[in-house]
Amino acid sequence: MSCCTKQAPPRMTMTKDTHPAGKLMPMPKLPCQKDCENCKEKKERKLADQLKPLLVSAMIVISILPVWAQEATTPAKTFWDDPFTHPLLPLYAVTALAFITVVLVIVVALYMLKLLNIMAQQAEAENAAKKGIAYVKPVSWWEKMWDNLNAAVPTAQEETIALDHNFDGIRELDNHLPPWWKWLFYATIIWAVIYLSVYHIAGSLPLSVDEYENELAKAEEQSRIYKASQPAAVIDENALTFTNDEAIIAKGKIVFVGNCVACHRNDGGGNSIGPNLTDNYWLHGGGIKNVFTTIKNGVVEKGMPAWGKAMSPQDVRDVAFYIMSLQGSQPQNGKAPQGELYVPEQKTDSLPAVKRDSLIVIK
Repeated sequence: MSCCTKQAPPRMTMTKDTHPAGKLMPMPKLPCQKDCENCKEKKERKLADQLKPLLVSAMIVISILPVWAQEATTPAKTFWDDPFTHPLLPLYAVTALAFITVVLVIVVALYMLKLLNIMAQQAEAENAAKKGIAYVKPVSWWEKMWDNLNAAVPTAQEETIALDHNFDGIRELDNHLPPWWKWLFYATIIWAVIYLSVYHIAGSLPLSVDEYENELAKAEEQSRIYKASQPAAVIDENALTFTNDEAIIAKGKIVFVGNCVACHRNDGGGNSIGPNLTDNYWLHGGGIKNVFTTIKNGVVEKGMPAWGKAMSPQDVRDVAFYIMSLQGSQPQNGKAPQGELYVPEQKTDSLPAVKRDSLIVIK
């Protein structure tokens, strides 16, 4: 059975059609009702061909989704942070290669046009020489545009613009400004009028100072919202005591390395700016409470900023613990002691106070 015809039923009536030649017309083929096996197979193939682009697009989107999810949960990394492992490296490489190819094609095309132009000029010069006429080189569109932009007087006509005076054989020519310079000057005037009208008269757009203030206000609002969502824990510095907590000391070391090494070195040994933090001598009092207070409030007259304004109370506490852990480490080439010797208070059992009047002196 053909896919385009359907078998006729067993019984049917044939009619004789009148033909100009008087012959009996054959029975026309019945159209396929599209329910045969071949038609179904063709439909399935056509549907599969139509679904292929959709499936490929879906696979590409699914493969990119993990990258989008990672960007949503982690800070965005630029291409230059790690270019060799960036997911868009193949795209950038292909784009760069395509750009270089286009540039090379344009350069080669321009060179070929220049070469063809030279060959055409040589052929015209040879034809002119054969005919015995002088060959005049045609002016290119670039030369015409260059002459129109500069409007320079030819060297052979400089006598027409020469002034009467000269100095040491150097003549002065009455050349005018080139047209391109005048157009640029007129454009700056038009731009100045537009800028003045938009920014200073109408106030349609903010000035740079206004933009700066708006950005500051936006940053302060974002900071306020962030602080409100994450309230800082309050640390009572009067009740603060030092303990050899490894977790707190490890966090304090990170803060110390990021903010304090410029004045106190990595090992806390001090330099020409800051004192040695590993001995028992202190300029502003020793002990965890005094160290915490010094870090928090700073010593402005000696160049130490108030880190309590830039750090959270936890960071101040952590770096204070790390500094206290450096006591007695004795780094190499440490700075000489400065300040007063600090002796920790010794805890003693409390005794009831005895009045002086109640003392009995035994002789």
